[in-house]
Amino acid sequence: MNWENIAGQENLKKLLRDSITENRVSHAQLFVGKEGYGTLPMVLAYAKEVLSRENEHAASKVEHLNHLDLHFSFPVFTDNKNSLSKNKFEEFREMILKSPYSSYDDWTAFLESENKQLFISADEIDDQNQKFSLKSFEGGTKILIVWRADKMNVAASNKFLKFLEEPPAKTVILLTAESSNDILPTILSRTQIVEVPRINDEDIQMYLKTNFNISDEKIKEIVHEAQGDLNDALKLLESGNKNEEFEKLFVQWVRDAFMVKKKPEFLRSIIIWAREIAGWNREKQKNFLNYCSEIFRLALLQNYQSEALVYKKIDANGFNWKGFSKYISGANIESILEEINTADLHLTRNGNPKIVWTDLGIKLSRHIHKNS
Repeated sequence: MNWENIAGQENLKKLLRDSITENRVSHAQLFVGKEGYGTLPMVLAYAKEVLSRENEHAASKVEHLNHLDLHFSFPVFTDNKNSLSKNKFEEFREMILKSPYSSYDDWTAFLESENKQLFISADEIDDQNQKFSLKSFEGGTKILIVWRADKMNVAASNKFLKFLEEPPAKTVILLTAESSNDILPTILSRTQIVEVPRINDEDIQMYLKTNFNISDEKIKEIVHEAQGDLNDALKLLESGNKNEEFEKLFVQWVRDAFMVKKKPEFLRSIIIWAREIAGWNREKQKNFLNYCSEIFRLALLQNYQSEALVYKKIDANGFNWKGFSKYISGANIESILEEINTADLHLTRNGNPKIVWTDLGIKLSRHIHKNS
């Protein structure tokens, strides 16, 4: 919640603090970037600074997310014909206090709602309109944070547009979104867009070194894989046994894919493999897809004699890393990664995981035998 607790992003922090000092805080701002880049921590620190300059006692209230003039909207599912954020606020508060870098997928998993659609409804906007029609409790600014504003449905977007056009006095609206593509252009035109870039590798490295007792080699591996996303870095740090599980299943997949061409009975093994993974929650399935993508990329680098860039190899259970890498080349890497991305998209859209994983498992056996 404090500026100093946010990993990196020094230029953006200074820009936001200066806007408060110079009294040029825009009434509506959209912070665009992945959650792991720090969009919500940045917004919370910004809100805390605005409210604290009006009342020095506001800081601790914002830190605990219980300031009466700080309001939140975020995606929820319909429960008993009701879809208001306030009904799930305690759960949201618990997740964010534990990890402010949490993602939309983390929120879905936290609610155990992977088969339900989460969205921001028109009723939610009406509820916020009612709250903001009242005077602030502390006599100063009222702030609305809309987390994942790109999850508003059409009816909510239209109502929110009216709220933006005629906001109550002394109101600041801070929205976050992973992308602006799913937000109405009319809403975009009425907000100041703040791009939140990926975190520099050096800043993630410093964050991990400062907060955790891990080896430099492990930090290097995590930083390479996280690609500027602190949420991903923290998950990689916590994964431990999960990576061993991912490694084992990846090796099994590759071996079955090699064998199925000559021995069709290995197709049954691929189907069993797919069923095992389909039983995981969606977040873990998507993490495994990311793991597979990264291993294939590293194998390509190994094959093309760029071993200095290969920060991680699979050498457990007698797996021949160099022998495997010779099969990953320009002839098939694009097709393999495209299939993995397609599987990820289908899982995101609630596709049947058994079908998604069986399809992906079989397709690898076709692509892996392509020669350069």
